[in-house]
Amino acid sequence: MLCELRVRDLLLLSRLEITLEPGFNALTGETGAGKSVIVGALNLVLGGRASPDQIRPGSDEAEVEALFDISDSPAVLHRLEASGVLSGSELIVRRVIQASGRSRTYLNGRLCTAAELVALAPDLADIASQHESVSLTDPATHLAYLDAFGSLDAPKHEVASCYDSLHETAARVASLEQRLRTRSERDAFLRFQLADLDDVAPRAGEMEELKAERLRLRSAARLGDAARSAAGRLTESDPSLCDELRRIAADLGSSASLDPWFGQPLALVESALGALEEAGRDLTRHVEHIQNDPQRLDEVEERLFRIERLLRTHGPTESDAVEARARLARELEELQGADDDLQRLREELGARLASAAEAARRLSDQRKNAAGRLGAAIGAELSSLGMGSAKVVVDVAPLDGARDPLAVDGARLSRDGIDRVEFLIAPNKGIPPRPLRKIASGGELSRALLALKRVLASNGPAGLHVFDEVDTGVGGAIAECIGRALADIARHRQVFCITHLAPIAALADAHFVVEKAQDGEVATSQVRRLTAKARTREVARMLSGARITQASLQTAEELLRARPARD
Repeated sequence: MLCELRVRDLLLLSRLEITLEPGFNALTGETGAGKSVIVGALNLVLGGRASPDQIRPGSDEAEVEALFDISDSPAVLHRLEASGVLSGSELIVRRVIQASGRSRTYLNGRLCTAAELVALAPDLADIASQHESVSLTDPATHLAYLDAFGSLDAPKHEVASCYDSLHETAARVASLEQRLRTRSERDAFLRFQLADLDDVAPRAGEMEELKAERLRLRSAARLGDAARSAAGRLTESDPSLCDELRRIAADLGSSASLDPWFGQPLALVESALGALEEAGRDLTRHVEHIQNDPQRLDEVEERLFRIERLLRTHGPTESDAVEARARLARELEELQGADDDLQRLREELGARLASAAEAARRLSDQRKNAAGRLGAAIGAELSSLGMGSAKVVVDVAPLDGARDPLAVDGARLSRDGIDRVEFLIAPNKGIPPRPLRKIASGGELSRALLALKRVLASNGPAGLHVFDEVDTGVGGAIAECIGRALADIARHRQVFCITHLAPIAALADAHFVVEKAQDGEVATSQVRRLTAKARTREVARMLSGARITQASLQTAEELLRARPARD
């Protein structure tokens, strides 16, 4: 239930705060006063699209905030708990629209996404508008209405799941059939690639090893000269560096016999002498292994070229080439066994089609059963709304599946099943039922929508039902029938109705009026709750127009006195 609605700087609304009653709330006002802005604000707190165009001129941002009592809404409580939103028995929804085009959404002060709010919306409120009345003429909307009436979410989910599995398997079959059509070419290609990989057979790290060896081979002369020169200076020249160190060690040894302090530098010099002698021997031996080998250099260059060429296709590393070889080998093996795989997949496809068909048939039977009950229920409601002779047929027919290889009993299978649904109506006796879009007037469409909402009210979880001028195109006694239907819904659900008909407004428990005034250069709409006296004048205005007469005041008083008492 919606308890309070607050709006700041939204189009014509500078500031607004209204408190709604649990029962029937009516909103009236002159054409253009801003009633649609109120509906727009409700749409925003239910996840509707936010736009900078909705910000009041001269303001940087707009804000809409709504307080809902969710103590009787277990679905909302569960969703909030799952999202980590602390709720208790109340939910505050806040939308902030910025001039930059961005908007922020808050649930009980926690920043959330618009998608989270949209998921909550069906459990908070249901808005029926003139646009929705027109949408009733579109058969594409009728399936959802029937499924909601029949509480068919579970069987629909089963069909959707079977459909997804079926089409995933069908895609695998089609892919494998395509591969088999080009099997010989693919087989030859795979074998060629494997032969190329096996011929080179690179191993991990080989490129770096070969590059290091190539550098050594290219630099053999310089490396040999450097080794010979260093070895000569260390141990072979006369005098060599090692000879000089031996003389220094001998002098320090003589001094150490006189002063023990010289023992420490003596030890360091002797250690250095040993290390340099070892280095000289290593360099002398290494010179023998340094060879200028053009043949080996050519072999290394050739090996590097072949590996680099291979890695341009299967690289960038040798490990990638090894993995590619394993992958190609697996594909070749799979290709050789593709006939068996295709047979297995076709059997799996047949089994999945049988499961989907069974689920779709069950759903179709349930829809046909619910269709008779829904047609009778809508017809009964239309009778109470002044269309006593109207007959409603909810037609459930198979989708055309003439060209669908996965058809079920000749009907195309979709995620929603194998049915198309259309509401047919015969407004008067003797006229065969025809599509709603071809026969219903604007007033009849409004009454059909209201009848549908009354029928579905007990099925839907929404605590608030908003009716945005669904009374368009009717008047007189029919208006009173619609008003009493709305009042009847309000016995079980909270109703917020935007209306221009006095007989409907007079039946409300709380009556609000929208008035437009000039605030500087920008028009401003204000909403106020009417007192008993002001309400009489507003109902009278709705009856007679701008000039309120004594007769219209008297009629307004009679309408208000005739309002039935609440239980």
